[in-house]
Amino acid sequence: MHSETIKLTAKFKLKEIPEGLDDLFSAYREIVNFLITYAYKSNITSFKRLKKETYKELREKYPQLPSHYIYTACQMATSIYKSYRKRKRKEKANGEPVFKKEVIMLDDHLFKLDLEKVIIKLSTLKGRTSFEFYPAKYHEKFRDWKVGQAWLIKTPKGVFINVVFSKEVEIGEPFAFIGVDLNENNVTLALPNGEFVQIITHEREIRTGYFVKRKKIQKKLKAGKRRRELLEKYGRRERNRLNDLYHKLTNKIVELAEKYGGIALEDLSEIRDSIRYSAEMNGRLHRWSFRKLQSIIEYKAKLKGVRVVFVNPAHTSSLCPMCGGKLSSNGHRALKCENCGFEAGRDVIGSWNIRLRALKMWGVTVPPKSPPMKTGGGKPTRYEINTLHTING
Repeated sequence: MHSETIKLTAKFKLKEIPEGLDDLFSAYREIVNFLITYAYKSNITSFKRLKKETYKELREKYPQLPSHYIYTACQMATSIYKSYRKRKRKEKANGEPVFKKEVIMLDDHLFKLDLEKVIIKLSTLKGRTSFEFYPAKYHEKFRDWKVGQAWLIKTPKGVFINVVFSKEVEIGEPFAFIGVDLNENNVTLALPNGEFVQIITHEREIRTGYFVKRKKIQKKLKAGKRRRELLEKYGRRERNRLNDLYHKLTNKIVELAEKYGGIALEDLSEIRDSIRYSAEMNGRLHRWSFRKLQSIIEYKAKLKGVRVVFVNPAHTSSLCPMCGGKLSSNGHRALKCENCGFEAGRDVIGSWNIRLRALKMWGVTVPPKSPPMKTGGGKPTRYEINTLHTING
């Protein structure tokens, strides 16, 4: 067994907007923009160098501001400038980088969170001040977690502090891996006992429905407050539905993986760079937040002591898991091996290959031919995400 650190962010809404907070946001924004401009003109990407060359000047200009605000502003400015350079290389950025958001980065010297008393103590221009926040039920799970950095955010709906919590967990040695193949509308799992499970999520229909709704609003209403409010409303509804879907789905995946100790996922970090289809398909795939789903699977699995590994996604759905031969289409999402004649659905083959690659990466000798599937004809047992009841199998 070995330990790993899990990090999660929790949101805390302040009950009242603190007096003088506008001055704090204004001063912080000025500092970050000064630092970004300095980094841009001097081409500085090192936090230490940027802090060293600007700290004294900023302390003289803002003597009442706690010094750690300058420290976090240097961190934020460095991050923004690095991101700008990366986008510039891809020809996705114009002009000079500018910081316009009402956001302040906080380290553990600038705030203190008390979950018992439901207060946050924050360093301001007038010294350390206590503020009450609205308690939420999910805050309770963070009582024994370590508090890290945070972000103070001002929005039209109020002032929030997003706090990063961390926890050390023990990860066991996996007995075996389940392969997880993520798709727009379903998730297919390859279990070590030869069974396959497919969970129908309807994510594509949900995303497409809200996309069409937003396009209609943009077409019918002119730019203004009403259109913005409607777009935010339906954007929020979409996020809430998908978050609920992701957590239900992840709970089922982790439940199935607990007795085996391991989950294998595809490393999809570069997938957006390789998307080259029609405009409609490109839009659909870019709206698909697969990485968010993977991150939820990862942290929930670790909380249960289940190890998560990421494998190379290349050709997982185009090579035969039995002999390694090339697969060709044999009907709607059905593939057939040109070498050994093996036939199964694209999703089943993808999840099977993901599991086999995890075993090889883990140093397990994989026989030339994998164990046969228990489900006849390569058909997985299928579930609906909303009820998680069997619909065939």
